[in-house]
Amino acid sequence: MATPKYRVCIVGCGRMGGTIDEEVRATPHGALPYSHAAGYTACERTTIVAAADIVEENARYVCDKWDIPKRYLDYREMLAREKPDIVSIATRPGNHAEITHFAAENGVKGIYCDKPLCASMAEADAMVAVCEKHNVKFNLGTQRRFTPGYLKMREILESGQLGERRAVIAYSGGAALWGYTHAADMLLFLASDSPIDYVQGNVAVDDADFDDNRTEADPGIVMGFVQFQNGIRGISIPGTAYEFEVNCSEGTVRSLNNGLGFQLRKRQGQFSEILDAEFPPFERKSGTVGCIEDIVEAIETDTETLGNIHLAHQSTEMVFAIVDSQRQNGARVHLPMENRELYLGRW
Repeated sequence: MATPKYRVCIVGCGRMGGTIDEEVRATPHGALPYSHAAGYTACERTTIVAAADIVEENARYVCDKWDIPKRYLDYREMLAREKPDIVSIATRPGNHAEITHFAAENGVKGIYCDKPLCASMAEADAMVAVCEKHNVKFNLGTQRRFTPGYLKMREILESGQLGERRAVIAYSGGAALWGYTHAADMLLFLASDSPIDYVQGNVAVDDADFDDNRTEADPGIVMGFVQFQNGIRGISIPGTAYEFEVNCSEGTVRSLNNGLGFQLRKRQGQFSEILDAEFPPFERKSGTVGCIEDIVEAIETDTETLGNIHLAHQSTEMVFAIVDSQRQNGARVHLPMENRELYLGRW
C-alpha cells in the first residue's frame, strides 16, 4: 500500500515561493532545493495541489515551472476549496499573522512560514495562540536549523566534549527582520534554545523614527547582546558572511562561509592548547527539505517541530528586543518585552 502524500498549498509565488533556485543554482552552498515549491517537489511525502499570488503572472510562472495544477489570486478561496494538509506562507511579513490565523482556523495540520515571522510581537503572540488552539505543527523558514552541518555543531556542543559553553558569536548584521532573523535563530539554536533573560543592542535607525512606535524601514542591526537563562551569552557583530562560533571551556566550533565549511578546535597536547581537530562527517542536505520533512513527521507523531511556533516566537522577540533596546538608548530589555506593538517596516 502506497504511503499517502500530504496535500500542500503555497501562498506567495515570488522569490522564496518558487524562483530563488534559479538565482542560487550556480553557487557552491549545496542548499538546493531552496524554494518552497522546489522543496515540496523533492519531498516524497508531499504534493503541491495549488498556489496563490495576488499577481497573476507570478502565480502562472511558478505553477508552470513546478507543475502545480491549480492557481488562485485569493489565498482564502484556495484554502477553502483545496482543504490542504500543509500551507506554505511565502509572502512579505505584513500578512503572515493573518494567513496563519485563516489557515489554522480552516483545518490545516501544518504551516511552513518563511522568515521573518511577522512585523510585531502582538502579531507573534496571536500566531502562537491560534497554532496552540488548533495544534498546528509550525516551522519558520530559518533553514540552518534543519541543515546537517549545523545540526552536527549542536550535537558536538550537547555531547559536552568541548566543556562548558560560554558564548555564541554571530558574525552577521543585516536588516532586523529580513536578514538578522537568521542570526537570531542560530544564536538561540546553538544556546540549546534556552529562554532569554535580557538583550541589549545597537541598531542603525534614526531615533526620531520611533515616535509612532513604527519604523519607516526594516532597521539594520549593528550589534546585539543576549543573556540566555542557562548562562550562555549570545553576541552578534558585523561580518562578511553568516558565520557562527561557539566558545567553550575546552575548545571552539565554528561554521565557515555560510555553512560551506565547519571548524572544530579542542584543548589538547602537552600544553593543553586549543588546536585543530577533525570536524565529524555529515550528509549535505537541503535545509528546506529538512524543514518540510520535519513538519510531516510532527503531524504523524503529534510532536513538536524543530523550529516550532514557540521557538520562532522566541527568536523573533530577540530581534524586536534588540531594536527596542536602541529605542531606549541601549537599555537592557528583559523578556517578555513590554512593547508588544513596536512595528518594524512598511510592508
